Amino acid sequence: MSHETPATGRPLTTALAEAAATSGRAPSVHNTQPWRWKVLPDALELRMARDLRISATDPEGRLVTLSCGAALHHACVALAAQGWTAVVERMPDPGQPELLARLTGFRHTGADPDAMRLVQCMQVRHTDRRPVSDEPLPGAALDEIVAAAHADDVRLQILDPDQVMDLAAAASQAGTVAAEDPQTREELEYWTSRAGTGTGLPPEVLPEQAPQTTVPGRDFGRPGTLPVGPGHDQAARYGILWGTEDEPDNWLRAGEGLSSAWLTATRLGVSVVPLSGVVELEGTRLTVRRLLAGLGYPYLTLRLGLQDPAHAGPPHTPRLATEEIVDTSAAHGGDR
Repeated sequence: MSHETPATGRPLTTALAEAAATSGRAPSVHNTQPWRWKVLPDALELRMARDLRISATDPEGRLVTLSCGAALHHACVALAAQGWTAVVERMPDPGQPELLARLTGFRHTGADPDAMRLVQCMQVRHTDRRPVSDEPLPGAALDEIVAAAHADDVRLQILDPDQVMDLAAAASQAGTVAAEDPQTREELEYWTSRAGTGTGLPPEVLPEQAPQTTVPGRDFGRPGTLPVGPGHDQAARYGILWGTEDEPDNWLRAGEGLSSAWLTATRLGVSVVPLSGVVELEGTRLTVRRLLAGLGYPYLTLRLGLQDPAHAGPPHTPRLATEEIVDTSAAHGGDR
């Protein structure tokens, strides 16, 4: 049996399928899009794709789970924009570790205008690896982004200049190790040569040369075609997304916090670039943890800044077709 919205008579399953499709705009490591959704008559399930070639970059599944958390937040916001609230059960079945979340208990409470604005931000959000503007990031905007990231046990800590230098050294070290690791190089080759598949990083989103940035970004092993210009991101701010535990449900919540912060940043005209290389390596992740004074575990580091308006940004990365990420075969009953 389908639930129907009081206002429109549209089945709940239609809203669930649309929200799952909208979540496909979420950011993910190497644009792997590792989320898979199943629409049921009265529930929406999120699973992690298992067939990803990312074991060197992400052996524990931390970044893939975080990516799925971003998609989970996107889907919840999309539902709120349609007037639906849900109960989110994270890691609902210990026997199915790939089942990351189940949404149930839907209630129609009326469309949320703030959520509607964030859905618009999903359509324009992207990763721009060029240096940011020399114009400082307004403190009020930074505070709003930090507040948006704050969810349950997730925090975003903005680093002071001395800490940024420590982060830069750790990122440089991580880049050197990655460049010397054949498995990592092979993975990057795979995810930067995925033209026509709907996933991966095409040349037009990768810089044609290493940008002048305080904290070095990832070396993808091949130059892209994105012009970077002469700027240096001296006005950029850097932050660590972190929490007090380091388990899969924490990584999932970190992804939700990342999505919330990034969509808020997009609404405020602030560029966000995730810097995951420094947390992929055990040694440099410990360095980043020391920047947290041992209070918690780093999930991801971020660069924030105002994008230079004089230069057009990169295009959006490709996306998988909706039918590749959303299974609606059980939406109207039948086998779960």
